Amino acid sequence: MHILQEALFIIIAALAVWLFIKKAGEIKRNIFLGRDEDLDDNPQQRWKNVLLLAFGQKKMFKNPLVAVMHFVIYAGFLIINLEVLEIVLDGILGKHRLFAEPLGPVYKWLINAFEFLAVGVIVVCVVFLVRRNIIRLRRFISKDLDGWPRSDANYILLTEILLMCLFLTMNAADTLLQQRAYGEYAEYLTGNFAFSQLLHPLLNSLGNNALVAVERTCWWLHIIGIFAFLNYLPYSKHLHIILAFPNAYYARIKPVGKMHNMPEIQQEVLYAMQPEMVPPADAAAQEQHKKFGAKDVFDLSWKNLLDAYSCTECGRCSAACPANITGKALSPRTIMMKTRDRAEEIGKNINTNKQFVDDNKTLLRDYITEEELRACTTCNACVEECPVSISPLDIIYQLRRYLVMEESNAPQEWNSMFSNTENNFAPWKLSPDERDKWAEEMA
Repeated sequence: MHILQEALFIIIAALAVWLFIKKAGEIKRNIFLGRDEDLDDNPQQRWKNVLLLAFGQKKMFKNPLVAVMHFVIYAGFLIINLEVLEIVLDGILGKHRLFAEPLGPVYKWLINAFEFLAVGVIVVCVVFLVRRNIIRLRRFISKDLDGWPRSDANYILLTEILLMCLFLTMNAADTLLQQRAYGEYAEYLTGNFAFSQLLHPLLNSLGNNALVAVERTCWWLHIIGIFAFLNYLPYSKHLHIILAFPNAYYARIKPVGKMHNMPEIQQEVLYAMQPEMVPPADAAAQEQHKKFGAKDVFDLSWKNLLDAYSCTECGRCSAACPANITGKALSPRTIMMKTRDRAEEIGKNINTNKQFVDDNKTLLRDYITEEELRACTTCNACVEECPVSISPLDIIYQLRRYLVMEESNAPQEWNSMFSNTENNFAPWKLSPDERDKWAEEMA
């Protein structure tokens, strides 16, 4: 019987890991559909970002209560994986509480700590469900989340509650069987644990066989639930649990709000000012035209796409966006969600056709509208608020650059400003020679 259980467990575990690796490979491929960008400078600052922003969740602590609750779930996810490791090894080796004997008294201390975390996770998940579905905070009821995104958040919270309840019930049945000195449960006497012992009165009326059935059912459902959760992550906003770390490391460390010039534009300006620098006509004809800005995800950088896949959909960016607050079409959260959706669609296209086949769609217009892009004030509020170092603004920049520089598509007000800047070296329609006349009037 044990051999059959071990074989079944290994098959389930191998299938779960294979499916996860397959999808993770597709996501990696989708991210690297973007153009190259060098973000390997200043490793010391980058590791500091990982520690403070990803591990320490520094930005979350602008709201300490919410930060503590989020940290409980986060710590529970990371630390309880040690308990999952034991379950996995038990399943593969056909053992029961493999770590109990080698760890001795430390084992009981660890399981007690896990139970405190499990109860904390249950409480916090309930609070978050209430915030989303009863209190209905504005950023959680936004139309951005209509459909699957809103359900996704609820499914994850409910799953975490279920997994923690299974863990506590499994421990309760296990320790009760130890007290009864039943079978292999009598081999390792761990003693009762902090919270699972409170469930003993509910289980005490069950016979030994029924109690074993409860323990084994909870054990199997708990680990299968974790394997299912593992394969749900790549399709969920909760992928940020994994991608927050590389995203923090590769975050742009230049001052927030600093716009980088496009080398292609600088080159064109250089040619205009120094015509002798222009390459010979034959060489210029052979040179492939480089796009200014971005029209589709291929024109964005891999970091932009990593941002899109790392988005938590928390809505803090949109809640801080002045354009969004005043009712304009722009929502930085949907910019990231739509970018990820487009990358996923292209990935499916490649899966089907073995290479990308033009589908007559682009990120610009088919996913993100001109109205959204032009509503942006470039204030950087979205970048400042994001807890996982995402920059919706960089994607907006690049799509707007394409509109203006490739399509000459800009509102009249912008064209006037461009013309004034070109002719008068300032946004105003004033001659450079007359720019200081206001000071003469004050003399």
